[in-house]
Amino acid sequence: MRRRTYLRTGAGAAAGLAFFFLFTGSNPLPGQSLDIPSHRWGISFGNSREFTGLRFNFRDSRVRRISGVNVTLWQPRRNNKEAVVSGISLGVIPGGGKMTGLQIGLLAVAAETKLSGISIGLLGPGSGEDITGINIGGLGAGAGENVKGLSIGGLGVGAGEDIIGINIGGLGAGAGENMVGLNVGGLGVGAGEDIIGINIGGLGAGAGENMVGINIGGIGVGAGGRVAGINIAGVGAGAGEELVGLTVAGFAAGSVKVRGLTIAGGAVGGQDIKGIHLAIGTVMVTKGGRMSGLAASAFNHIRGNQTGLAVGIVNYAYHVKGLQIGVVNIVRDNPRGLKVLPVFNSSF
Repeated sequence: MRRRTYLRTGAGAAAGLAFFFLFTGSNPLPGQSLDIPSHRWGISFGNSREFTGLRFNFRDSRVRRISGVNVTLWQPRRNNKEAVVSGISLGVIPGGGKMTGLQIGLLAVAAETKLSGISIGLLGPGSGEDITGINIGGLGAGAGENVKGLSIGGLGVGAGEDIIGINIGGLGAGAGENMVGLNVGGLGVGAGEDIIGINIGGLGAGAGENMVGINIGGIGVGAGGRVAGINIAGVGAGAGEELVGLTVAGFAAGSVKVRGLTIAGGAVGGQDIKGIHLAIGTVMVTKGGRMSGLAASAFNHIRGNQTGLAVGIVNYAYHVKGLQIGVVNIVRDNPRGLKVLPVFNSSF
């Protein structure tokens, strides 16, 4: 008989706690919670505002600080932006102002300002300002300002400002300002300013200003300023100002300035090119420009000064300080009779 009384009492207490939890969750009032053994620590059911320990709540509202294990069934209300949550956060969409530790969301993890630690969400972890640590999202991972650490998104990884670390996006990875580290995008990798590190894009990799490191694009690699390092593009590689290092392109590679070893299936071109330039089709220098080093292609079309060696079927230059070797060799500033020669030519 006594045992049945205990069972009934225990069941009644559990039901009461469940009812209290659901009631306080669906109608949250600041500080409305059942806390055992203290209102500051232990186990809490409801919307406790400051608590350390194991806490259960339906939906957080006006929370100040939670430490420990925080389990919530739904995303916080908009008035929860100042909440500081540290430890383990679990739920459908766990959130807060600043979140630190292990965050796992059935759908997502959402922080108003900063998210740090390990964050995992079916849709993805996100923050209004910064994300730091290991961030994994079924769809994506992103922040309004900076993303730092290891970030993996089924579709993409993005930041309004900088992305630093290892960043892998199923479709793409992009930053409004800079990207630093290992950056991989199924379709592309891009930044509004600089990209530094190992940058791999299924279709392309690009930067608004400079790209430095190992840069690989299935179709293209390019930057508005400078591209430097090892640059490999299925079709084309180019820079608005300077292309430097080892560059290999399936069709064309070029910039105003080209430095290093440049290899292209179709053409290598620029205004001021120095180094070794190899192309099946043509090595081309714009009017008034110059080539220094070695140019080897079917048609070396240098509409300026050549310093060094040009080897091709047809070689053309305005002035040569070096040598042309080919079937037809043309030097524009030579005297009549020496402008066009077979086998070799130079300025006389």
